[in-house]
Amino acid sequence: MNKTELINKVTEKSGLAKKDAEKAVNAFTETITESLKSDTSVQLVGFGSFQVKQRAAREGRHPQTGKTIKIAASNILSFKAGQRLKDAVK
Repeated sequence: MNKTELINKVTEKSGLAKKDAEKAVNAFTETITESLKSDTSVQLVGFGSFQVKQRAAREGRHPQTGKTIKIAASNILSFKAGQRLKDAVK
């Protein structure tokens, strides 16, 4: 499902006008993005939680040469599904 299909589903299920549903979806994604940028996790009970985790610097190997390389530390996005979502997908 892409963003347009999501907006159409929100329109169907909520009875909102398509423009209002698009504003709601955009506001939802922007709010989650802003929260994660400021290192605040987002928890949606029953659906899941989003958080940013730190990945430490480490050594790796270049796949073609086998040479050891340094991989810089980075932030990664993590999503953990809530129990209701897990049960619904089973």
